[in-house]
Amino acid sequence: MLSRLSPYWLWALLALPGFGALMGIVNATGPDAFEEALHPTGEFAARFMIVAMLATPLVLVFRGWRGPRWLMRNRRYFGVAAFFYAVAHTVLYVVDLGTLQKVVNDIPKFYIWTGWVAFLIFIPLGVTSMDFFVRLMGPKWKLLQRTTYIAAILTLFHWAALHDWGGTTAALVHFGPLGLLEGYRVWYWYLRPRPQPAT
Repeated sequence: MLSRLSPYWLWALLALPGFGALMGIVNATGPDAFEEALHPTGEFAARFMIVAMLATPLVLVFRGWRGPRWLMRNRRYFGVAAFFYAVAHTVLYVVDLGTLQKVVNDIPKFYIWTGWVAFLIFIPLGVTSMDFFVRLMGPKWKLLQRTTYIAAILTLFHWAALHDWGGTTAALVHFGPLGLLEGYRVWYWYLRPRPQPAT
């Protein structure tokens, strides 16, 4: 089923949360219209980033299952979707604050600057997501993609610090499986006992 899913249908599915957020803004009344869409866009940016990052460790754990292989082939779609939701989240945040001075005053806060740095890392990742840049950059493209791990850690901190304990719980629920799978991946490739060659 997944292997036959057209990229256009996949894009439509990835866009659904965005349409939901847009309709929330259109139908909202009062000054909090943008704030209502602010958190969902940020959460889906994190979720799609996590899904994209899950591909490699899932292929390692479930080698005979088609699902991880499909995710591996399509993870760039999820990464690009994460970037666009991050853009929407950032734009909504700036519009909701209303003035540049308020944006600048917010930057020293831990839960704000972690989000900004994560977004700045997302920008080159999103811009170079096209096949043209993959061919142009060669091995450097994969090196750039590894900065996703830094963005993921910063996104975790950003989310966890937003709402005290509630934010920490939600962030850990989302990032916990990724952390466990990445831990297994590190163990498998670097730490697991290996049979000694016969002498």
